[in-house]
Amino acid sequence: MLSSLAPFPNAISLNLVSPLSSARSPPSLFSSFRAQMSSESLPPLPQHRIVLGCGAVSVDFLATVASYPNPDDKIRSTSLKVQGGGNAGNSLTCAARLGLNPRLISKVANDAQGKSILEELEADGVDTSFLIVSEEGNSPFTYVIVDNQTKTRTCINTPGYPPMMPEELSQSRLLSALDGANLVYLDGRLHETALIVAKEAARKNIPILVDAERKREGLDDLLNFTSYAICSAKFPQAWSEAPSVPSALISMLLRLPNLKFVIVTLGEDGCIMLERTVDGGSDAEEKDIHSLLESLKLRIDDSKTTPTCVSSAVTKLSANGIGTVTGRLFVGTAEKIPPSELVDTTGAGDAFIGAVVYALCACMPPEKMLPFAAQVAASGCRALGARTGLPHRTDPRLATFL
Repeated sequence: MLSSLAPFPNAISLNLVSPLSSARSPPSLFSSFRAQMSSESLPPLPQHRIVLGCGAVSVDFLATVASYPNPDDKIRSTSLKVQGGGNAGNSLTCAARLGLNPRLISKVANDAQGKSILEELEADGVDTSFLIVSEEGNSPFTYVIVDNQTKTRTCINTPGYPPMMPEELSQSRLLSALDGANLVYLDGRLHETALIVAKEAARKNIPILVDAERKREGLDDLLNFTSYAICSAKFPQAWSEAPSVPSALISMLLRLPNLKFVIVTLGEDGCIMLERTVDGGSDAEEKDIHSLLESLKLRIDDSKTTPTCVSSAVTKLSANGIGTVTGRLFVGTAEKIPPSELVDTTGAGDAFIGAVVYALCACMPPEKMLPFAAQVAASGCRALGARTGLPHRTDPRLATFL
């Protein structure tokens, strides 16, 4: 069935990777004027805009189908798109479109898809000078089946070969990549190389954000250096073995002393964030985190379709059998996307992370950061693929969130 979705990637010519083709066309005077007007009305860009990412890049072969096939079925796709993917590639593309200057450490092969990966990242403003290019092997690629009926996607990934080895990143290149960086982002892949990056970043007191999508080899080592963690819905309990998501968040902060906040993303149900408070809160009342979470949910205005956020005061948050953390609890909502506008959720989590990276560089408070990140993620769900719908800084949908 895979061969029916697309030819084998080694046969792909560069001109098939075309999500940026419209962006490369000369802009009209009207569109340039409108973009300039939009830029002038926006708040200034963050002063420190350099971020360094280390992780996965790939080529995505996205086929939409009327409904997911049964075993041994033969079906036709309703549309096909070929574009760059990978968690780190997507998140840094998002950050670049929002106005940051991202650098990326990863590895591709010197093949057609590897060249297209580099070309597309560079066109979006991602610095690829720290990527390793192997003369042999194959670049990573992923088949993505998008179900139009359920609005879900299934990913089948083929890793790149040969894999990246830590010795391929010299100390001098690492120091150059970290020079001037305001934040380091790790997606949990290339864990041996990522650990070297994390250790050097920690030595330089550069904060680290980790995408904890699922339990992976080497992830625990990375989490020990992590300043900020963004988790998928299932990760906190899987990692902590706590009985509930709220208690798992407390467990993560207790077990990871460097962690300043942890966010768990919940798809259309928004997100939950637990932020550690270092100073103050000694006189705060102790509250059960489950009861507090339910009280915050009651404050959400369900009539609003745009993302919002409600938060607690600084509180001693407890979970039975887990422990107590002093901090603040936040509940963020997702945008209520009309069914007619929802196209594909591929890369929504990557977009959310890219927006959080921007928000941290811009020193946004959590009450502003969570709705902003949710809005960016929702914009990406309105087009096929992880990058097609990623908004630029001048997108009118973001105006009230920046």
